[in-house]
Amino acid sequence: MELQEDAEAAVAIDMLLIVHPEEQPPRARAEPGARLQPLQQRRAEFQGVKNGIRKWQTSEENDFQESLAEKQHPQQPQVITAYDNQGTQLTVEVHPCDAMPQLLKKFSLAKRLQGDKNGNTRPRQPGGKDAHAYPWDKSSLKSMPLDLRKFEKLDTYASQVTVKSSLDELVCDLLQEAHSDLERVRAIWIWICYHIEYDIEAAQEKNRRAFKPTSILKTKKTNCDGYAGLFERMCRIAGVQCMTVAGYSKGFGYQIGQSFSGEFDHAWNAVFLEGRWHLLDLTWGSGLVNTTTSKFTFLYNEFYFLTHPALFIEDHFPDNKNWQLLKPPQSLRQFENNMYHKSEFYNKGMLSARPDTSMIRTVNGKATITIESCAPTLFMFMLNGKQEHGLLSLKKNGMRLEVYPPTTGTHKLQIFAKGDSDIYSSVLEYIIKCNYVDLGVQLPTELHQPVGPSWFSEQMGIMKPSHPDPIIHTSDGRCSISFRLGEGISILASLHGDDSPITEETQRRYIFQVQREKRTEFKVQLPHAGKFAFKIFVKKRKEPGNYSFVFNYLLCCANTKVNWPVFPEIFGNWAQDNELLEPLSGVLPANRNIPFKLKLPGIAKALVKGRDTWPLTLNREGYWEGCCSTAGCQEMYIMVLENANHNFYSYILKYQVNAQ
Repeated sequence: MELQEDAEAAVAIDMLLIVHPEEQPPRARAEPGARLQPLQQRRAEFQGVKNGIRKWQTSEENDFQESLAEKQHPQQPQVITAYDNQGTQLTVEVHPCDAMPQLLKKFSLAKRLQGDKNGNTRPRQPGGKDAHAYPWDKSSLKSMPLDLRKFEKLDTYASQVTVKSSLDELVCDLLQEAHSDLERVRAIWIWICYHIEYDIEAAQEKNRRAFKPTSILKTKKTNCDGYAGLFERMCRIAGVQCMTVAGYSKGFGYQIGQSFSGEFDHAWNAVFLEGRWHLLDLTWGSGLVNTTTSKFTFLYNEFYFLTHPALFIEDHFPDNKNWQLLKPPQSLRQFENNMYHKSEFYNKGMLSARPDTSMIRTVNGKATITIESCAPTLFMFMLNGKQEHGLLSLKKNGMRLEVYPPTTGTHKLQIFAKGDSDIYSSVLEYIIKCNYVDLGVQLPTELHQPVGPSWFSEQMGIMKPSHPDPIIHTSDGRCSISFRLGEGISILASLHGDDSPITEETQRRYIFQVQREKRTEFKVQLPHAGKFAFKIFVKKRKEPGNYSFVFNYLLCCANTKVNWPVFPEIFGNWAQDNELLEPLSGVLPANRNIPFKLKLPGIAKALVKGRDTWPLTLNREGYWEGCCSTAGCQEMYIMVLENANHNFYSYILKYQVNAQ
């Protein structure tokens, strides 16, 4: 209670500065020195929850002494005061002729802050009605119903307010567009988040120096204590009850599984609105620190404004359990062991994750993680800093990830999610302990994320897949994969494996694309047994640019006798609606008559060119067919005349002929 009482006394003094002594009711009139003396006497007993917060309280008293000296200057301005029927006090200061007159609108604190019998403000400590049901019911991220759209005008205004002179005047300017305690808190919150930078150097000092509100306004820099102290001071000027809370945090530099002891490392605030206490953190609401460069970047984070206590406790553990606002409150051990969902987890619409503990162990060499989200979301992962050794499948409302660590021991797993922007943000981190490696589950390094078709591939124009599952098993190394494409969509595929010296260009030759009515079919022949990544790319036909990766399948074949030749090489004039029936092998035997059969819509003439040239004929079913000899040549080509009026042929397919 000593800390609380000293803070209240300091606030009471601050209130007396807002109106001149002549204007105070008789009960509240007192010499400032008489109020200040007990504070000085009790400094030795002052039990601060943290050096920085204790120093800030002391600096607040020093600010008062400086302000008092200014008030007692011989050149006193003439003061004229009036009141309206709402209790608003209007103070007009008439300065000497060498000063500019000012008109300041002050808000009557007496009507908004309840005082004790001596007129001192005494913020009510949290009680039973402040405790929220635990766990979070997933209905809102906030501790009170909020429509953030109603703050748009106020947020824009508050973010553009500039400091003119004093802190009082800044608060007065901010409150011009605020008409309730909630809006007053919001305006102050927005201004600090958009104007005050986190001072990394000061935060790393062993003996954290205190930041006076006046110095913060000048430098626009502070640490967490300064953020909390400035916000508390501005709220009290605005007539809103506010307290600074100290405790432990899972912030910059936090490591999964670490324990907390000794001096508290963070400070935040609680505000009293609509009969209850609510929590917020301006330090984390204003931006973030890059872990690589240790530089601060302004990046507004709405999550830490009036955060639901069941979510706030995930990274804030207060010195006083009552400030958890939870029933029942958590222990420090629970705080250390509980799963830490980063703010972006909730900002991007995630609801839950399994397992719900940060330390997990593999089962038969595998760890499985699932996330539930309220809307379709794109995810990616990194195991030990690489996008390898895992199968990530997108679900309509979440994702499923299977991780296969390549070695025994401890591994770091990071999961990222993508919101409205093109940036993936970290939402979860796990420590995976692996005591067994399944050597039979070695995934291709080119297996990118996600694996398997999903809502995202459908959104990109790939619909009704023949294989809805992400893994395709084939006993003979052959398979056929087909899709229905959206209007104006072009599609490509490539095959990638780790157990072969085959180049990427050659691996593409193990795929042959066929258009059958309204479906696009990929015939696949694996060159040998093993695991392969079958990657799918799309683009809009009429738009320039490259194809975009959408997803991949994992193709698996355990048959070691598989050894298929490549398909024929395709040239650029091969149309998407062309169809090759035979020969599908890109390598033809020597000295043999080979039958050819193709569907080539819109073609005037077609022929096969080897040592000699053989024309193909168009049958009644619309197929070009004929029989051609491979004698005396090493390569054979299929050529077409696209228009009867043209006199040149285009190459569309190329075959290799085996040596004799």
